[in-house]
Amino acid sequence: MTVLRDDLTTRAAYVSDASIYRRLPAAVTEPSSVAEIRELLATARENGWSVVPRGGGTSVAGNAIGEGLVIDTSRHFRRILEIDPQACTARIEPGVICDQLREAASEFGLTYGPDPSTHSRCTVGGMVANNACGSHSVAWGTSAENLVSVTVMLADGRLVTLNAGGTSEPALTSQLEQLRNEHLAMLRTELGQFPRQVSGYGLHYLLGENGFDTAKAFAGTEGTCGIITELTVKLVAKPAHTALAVLGFQDAIDAASAAPALRVSGVTTIEGMGSDLLAALRTRPGQEQAGSELPRGGGWLYCEVAGDTPEQAYDAARRLPALVEETVVDSVVVGDPAQARALWHIREAGAGIVTRLPDGGEAWPGWEDSAVPPARLGEYLRDLYALLEEMDLRGIPFGHFGEGCVHIRVSFDFNSEHGVARYREFIERAAELVHRYGGSVSGEHGDGRARSELLGTIYTPEALAAFARFKRIFDPEGVFNPGVLVDPEPLDRGIRPGPGARTFELTPVHAFSHDDGSFGQAVNRCVGVGACRSDSGAMCPSFHATGDEVHSTRGRMRSLAEMLRGEHLTDGWKSKETYEALDLCLSCKACATECPVNVDMATYKAEFLHHHFRQGLRSFIGRDRRPMAHLTMGWMPWLMRIAARVPGSLRAVNALERIPAVEALTKKLGGIEPRRDMIRFNNTPFTAWFRARSRHAGHVAGHDAAGAAPRGGGRA
Repeated sequence: MTVLRDDLTTRAAYVSDASIYRRLPAAVTEPSSVAEIRELLATARENGWSVVPRGGGTSVAGNAIGEGLVIDTSRHFRRILEIDPQACTARIEPGVICDQLREAASEFGLTYGPDPSTHSRCTVGGMVANNACGSHSVAWGTSAENLVSVTVMLADGRLVTLNAGGTSEPALTSQLEQLRNEHLAMLRTELGQFPRQVSGYGLHYLLGENGFDTAKAFAGTEGTCGIITELTVKLVAKPAHTALAVLGFQDAIDAASAAPALRVSGVTTIEGMGSDLLAALRTRPGQEQAGSELPRGGGWLYCEVAGDTPEQAYDAARRLPALVEETVVDSVVVGDPAQARALWHIREAGAGIVTRLPDGGEAWPGWEDSAVPPARLGEYLRDLYALLEEMDLRGIPFGHFGEGCVHIRVSFDFNSEHGVARYREFIERAAELVHRYGGSVSGEHGDGRARSELLGTIYTPEALAAFARFKRIFDPEGVFNPGVLVDPEPLDRGIRPGPGARTFELTPVHAFSHDDGSFGQAVNRCVGVGACRSDSGAMCPSFHATGDEVHSTRGRMRSLAEMLRGEHLTDGWKSKETYEALDLCLSCKACATECPVNVDMATYKAEFLHHHFRQGLRSFIGRDRRPMAHLTMGWMPWLMRIAARVPGSLRAVNALERIPAVEALTKKLGGIEPRRDMIRFNNTPFTAWFRARSRHAGHVAGHDAAGAAPRGGGRA
């Protein structure tokens, strides 16, 4: 039986994903088998809990949080069960990381097409649940389009397999056929109208002309209909060679308007960004000169082109500027993979970079990934900028311009009720705007808690009724992820950085100069993009070792945020839960450079520990004393300096510590991990050794110098 984790340390780490929302779960669990998931669903029923399936927790819409039981499949459901190079498919468990699958497929010259910017840590199960896409969707489509079949567990423990032509359960197939037959006109006129129409359920895949594909219809259900236990996905041939053309335009609007003309054969990406993203990147430590290799302009399109040979790919990329010669300002074409990687870094870092504006101000998701038909993106973007200006808001656009999808994080003020009200006003007006252009409030990340309430703006009552019926077919009791898509929660409920986020006064001992001297503002840096969960890089070593969300940089930041809020972690600086979350942090500072927003957990931990143990003598005696290891390690340099002055003392200590009973007692009294071997002290302190070495070196040099003159004089 898997462990049910209901301690506040764990629950606080799972309070949010990469969205602006927070929901404290009743419990968290990380099953390792299908049987355990079935048992967990039974436990949830007994306790009256809702159930939220969760992958990497990189959702920006609040899809992966809830107040019931969170079932996290990212830790143990990570097996690639089979790769069939002939059929170009992979059968996998839902917790497989996108890059993990791509690396395994590369052995056969294949890859997995969808590749969102979080590809180093997002799970394929989560990608399918949100119908994620990524930069190559121009060529390879959405997660739904790359799904062959999916096996899901329903709330009553039944396993059902969905695929083209129906399901493994005749009664379920019949209900879905009936739903389709009663809404044929609506399915054909409202859904599936352009590539990135992700909002709502993909019921158009149930149409006969789309193969009555129940698997693809299930994609994008955001954990509201069941838990994915296994899935089979399509693999595509990995391009033999690629070249990258980066086209510069006057601004992001011109870039967006030009993008549809570049949707030609061989082009696999058409990614766009504005100059504000580059300005934000240059505010990061070590990135002051970033983007110097970009062509001139205030907006750019990244167009990757595939070819059978390097020359073929490069020549095709060189022809792209001519397709938009009326508006293109400048262009750069590179065939070298290292140069292309450096250029791509700017675009891919966007999801994390734009959580801070160039002046250091906060920017938030919410209107994160709206989409319109590609031909109308320029017009839509122009009106979106006008709305931002009218409401005195700022944002940095980037996204999949070739598919009509734009990401933007906006300078919402969540510190007051007035600011939250302004957030609602903007979101509602933006939804009306995107509807005027025939668009979707979500273009790849799903609707979640951020946009489900807006479905009534872009869809008819008939479509909403069909969505509700689809959910009831799979989840008649409403167990899975309530408040998302069907019967949505208000979009301004439970905002994580909202009013009440900082409930006690504190004066930090660190400067926090990049956060206006505010520890609370520093904690708000973490928006949850999850780079600390990546398998690659140095961040975060304790998460690499344990695979536990609590021990990720993000999990620790969530604990600090909950401590500041004081709603559930009520002891302030004395919080034992926050202490537990920070305990395994090595203070290596990898996060300070590898995190897109430069979260500096080592400094935050030092700040916390300073206040946690700031009790005078109580730091040494009583219930609130420091761990003995703090004292033994802290005082050791001073004690060793004294011991080194007594001849033979260090040799005697080493001899005593070789006696097992003495070694065990020393470790127990000193708070040292009993499984570690005791250290051995050098008989000669380093400082004494260094002084002796310096004297010897000086003596040798003096001897050589003294003998040099006579030898030289003798030859003269």
